[in-house]
Amino acid sequence: MKHKFLTLLAAMAVCISCSAKNNQSTMSNHKAIVVFFSHAGENYSVGNIKVGNTKIVADYISEFIGADQAEIVTHKYDGMAYTPLTNLAQDEQNNDERPDFELVPNVDFSQYDTVFIGGPIWWGTYPQVMFTFFDRYDLNGKTIYPFTTHEGSGLGSCVNDVRRAYPNASVQKGFSIYGHEVRTNKAKVENWLKNAGF
Repeated sequence: MKHKFLTLLAAMAVCISCSAKNNQSTMSNHKAIVVFFSHAGENYSVGNIKVGNTKIVADYISEFIGADQAEIVTHKYDGMAYTPLTNLAQDEQNNDERPDFELVPNVDFSQYDTVFIGGPIWWGTYPQVMFTFFDRYDLNGKTIYPFTTHEGSGLGSCVNDVRRAYPNASVQKGFSIYGHEVRTNKAKVENWLKNAGF
């Protein structure tokens, strides 16, 4: 009787070990990437900055969950002061322009099932260069977490714009943070990620 009991315990231990390995395998196959546009230089409320606010949030996300990164890079706005930049951004939006960009690095999104999409709020939504990205890359079928940096606009219409771009994706609630907070409130980003299940 004692021998049968020990055999049963050993079998249960093997099953638990196999289950744990399977769960670890599933988690390792669950790949995430942070795609973002971030504007360095003169920014509202924080002055002239070397690293854009959104880049800092992207780094927090990557650090916390181990996500890869890809940056939407355009040189169209390089060196522009804040007011001329906002005027240009408004013109781009009014004309529904699609500024060109490079994705650095240029990644294969088929290897990811979770995508964080981040950018500043320019006139109530993402900058138009991000809409160029939406046109170029198909993220339908993926889980998408929009996030923004702002100085009063919150998420704006970003979540709805992402849902329109990717109607067959699972677009989550999203997250916004003030640009002047990003350097001192890393915990706010981490709390969002924890509440989202990461």
